[in-house]
Amino acid sequence: MSQEKLSEFVEATARKLGIPGVAVGVWADGQESYATHGVTSVDNPLPVDRDTLFHLGSVTKTFTATALMRLVAEGKVELDAPVRRYVPELQLADEQAAAHMTVLNLLNHTAGLGVRLVVETGDGDDALAGYVRRMVELDQIAPPGTRASYSQAGYNLVGRIIEKVTGLTYERAVAQSVLEPLGMSNTFYATDDIMTRRFAVGHNPDVDGKPTVARQWKDTRGNNPGGGIASSVSDQLRWARFHLGGGGTVLPAEVLHGMKKQTVELHGSTLGDAFGICWFLRDVDGVRTVGHGGSGNGQFSELLLVPERDFAVTVMSNAGPDGVAFNQSVVRWVLEHYLDVVDRDPEPVPHDPARAQELVGTYDIDAMTLTVRTDGTGLTLEVLIKPELRAASDKELPADYPPFDIGLLPGDADEYIVTSGAFKGQRGFFTRDESGAIVGADLAGRLFGRVQAAS
Repeated sequence: MSQEKLSEFVEATARKLGIPGVAVGVWADGQESYATHGVTSVDNPLPVDRDTLFHLGSVTKTFTATALMRLVAEGKVELDAPVRRYVPELQLADEQAAAHMTVLNLLNHTAGLGVRLVVETGDGDDALAGYVRRMVELDQIAPPGTRASYSQAGYNLVGRIIEKVTGLTYERAVAQSVLEPLGMSNTFYATDDIMTRRFAVGHNPDVDGKPTVARQWKDTRGNNPGGGIASSVSDQLRWARFHLGGGGTVLPAEVLHGMKKQTVELHGSTLGDAFGICWFLRDVDGVRTVGHGGSGNGQFSELLLVPERDFAVTVMSNAGPDGVAFNQSVVRWVLEHYLDVVDRDPEPVPHDPARAQELVGTYDIDAMTLTVRTDGTGLTLEVLIKPELRAASDKELPADYPPFDIGLLPGDADEYIVTSGAFKGQRGFFTRDESGAIVGADLAGRLFGRVQAAS
């Protein structure tokens, strides 16, 4: 596949979706290829290049997990050990959960923790310790080990384990154990490091749909382990090549590749068929892929590996909501044109009004509300940041999106797929209790508990 064709597709797709700036990197046949387009900011535009820093959001978790696995390889942490062995001060709303939760439960999102805490614990070196002290306020949605549910808070707790074991700040520990040995000189956490280099800012649509700069660049320091890293497309290919390779001085090969082995099965998720250690594992057209995505305030990232083909693609974009659609389109195009691997969405079944009515209602997590509605001919799903959080925040929060159309998928697993809008193709499922009543909705790996059925 020629560099020219990649660049043409990236530019055309970015223009079509109105994304100010994008960067794409591909590792194939032992060579790196790049395609960049657009600008870092509509207000202060600089051309995006392969060294431009983007906020990667949850792709950060792959760095946190790798740093933790280095401690495992060195015999300093045991995956099956209770978290309290390393963070004895941990207090949760559920004492049994706090006592029995293991390190592996955090790494593969089976700790039963809620998604996240919306708290500010400052920019000091005690930010992560402060975050963990506040985890007693976090919802416990299931006993540890009983189900997978994606948790930002869980990965922030992993970061605190790293701090306690190494005696370093989380950021210094990751730099020392992972970034510096790999020569990743364009990957940072601190805004003081980022602002002296070329970096992309996020954008959200204004009332007329035009991209405007998102003023909160990234989340708080207490959220760094779960989503605070910034990197360039060139450094992300270096990161991908490390995870495709033999581990070098950072990790023994068996530990590195063990991160890509299934630890818990997922169902009804666009993100994957299973979790390894951090990584989402997914079969696409008969080929196993390993990946992780990330999102921030108007910035989106995607990293996908195909180990059996020694292949990787990384994509970054700086506008919401269509950055998600851009990233997905590029990943699918690259898989098809480089590997002849086609990623197809499943087709929903015809609308069933009676079944739809059973799902209608309000569901929530700590920061967001999910509402399912029907007009008798179809279903819609709307996800909004809770208004009280917007009112209390002194920072600009990510924009809300219009409702999405959804359709139910074949079978009796209550799975659905988004059929319109920026998140088209996103999959999830509804959860029932022992009596058969709908009690939750999963979206992007997160369980929203039902708080109100249709009246």
